Amino acid sequence: MTQQGSETVEFGSAGADERRKGRSGLSGVVDWRLAARTGSALVPAGPRTSRYSAEQVVAELAESSVRAEAPVREVSGLLDDRPVPAARIVDRPGWITAAADSMAQLTGTGQVRLDRKLAGKPAGVQAGAMLAFLSTAILGQYDPFTGSDGTLLLVAPNIVAVERALGVSPSDFRLWVCLHEVTHRVQFSSAPWLGDYMRANVEVLGEVADEPLSDMLARLVDEVRDRRRGTTPDDPAARGVVGLLRATQAPPQRAALDRLLMLGTLLEGHADHVMDAVGPAVVPSVEQIRTAFDQRRRRPTNPVQRILRALLGVDAKVAQYVRGKKFVDEVVGAVGMTRFNTVWTDAETLPRTDEIEHPQRWIERVLV
Repeated sequence: MTQQGSETVEFGSAGADERRKGRSGLSGVVDWRLAARTGSALVPAGPRTSRYSAEQVVAELAESSVRAEAPVREVSGLLDDRPVPAARIVDRPGWITAAADSMAQLTGTGQVRLDRKLAGKPAGVQAGAMLAFLSTAILGQYDPFTGSDGTLLLVAPNIVAVERALGVSPSDFRLWVCLHEVTHRVQFSSAPWLGDYMRANVEVLGEVADEPLSDMLARLVDEVRDRRRGTTPDDPAARGVVGLLRATQAPPQRAALDRLLMLGTLLEGHADHVMDAVGPAVVPSVEQIRTAFDQRRRRPTNPVQRILRALLGVDAKVAQYVRGKKFVDEVVGAVGMTRFNTVWTDAETLPRTDEIEHPQRWIERVLV
């Protein structure tokens, strides 16, 4: 941590005002209000700096989120006439509260019986602890489920911490991050059906399958046996904790999980493609930033962090960026961005599990 000037604040303290805004109640068997309180209490403080510098960062991030809109639309070719919502610049507790709100919205809010409220408290504490860990790594996030036009969140302390660790141009890095997150906003505003598609698959994933426990255990045993034999498919979604989760799911839930994983891989890969394709005319040090950022992703972490990353799916998320960008790079290179944008037509034009690794299969199914 560095300390500048005589007055220091936790970076992104503007998020405190956001935390006082409306919070969602309970959803399902998770008390999301308790999760938000727990996460905010557990989260470590971000880097410290002078109040003047903190205000400068907040202002620059807000401006960069607006500047990113035009180059993102030019490179992606995705255009619409929907209004551009202002970005929310938050601190770590602000992101935790927003994430808890989003989960409550996504999984459904409303009146909940007292027994379910009581049952939701242990899950709320667990969810809060997970949100606290994740809040130290999130740079930004587009949330399509809150606000009339979605919400773009930028987590100021994390952006500052990473730009310091990488030793890159702060202004370039802040705009580079905004390019990625604004691309997500453009994806959903240009293809508004995506939000309903996500929500529908989450609902299927949350359904309790009516099947014997023995069937689930048999699938789990088969998964472990395949891993020992080395016959697990060469697919990151089939390995690690995500693979074990898939093994416990009944066929409808497994299919919904696969659809969500493929959508996430496409969204993240497309955003990474756009943020790099914008180029040095907009972000002069884009190549240096990408090189430094990728090296940081590959850097080993301590054993405790590795366990947490695996349990929370962080490593699977990183794999999504890599696999998704490779898919988009290859398709755009082969057919151009205009024809690639057919992918946003409807659920049938989204890439399937095998097509992410083999983009030509998607081209032949959708475009030929």
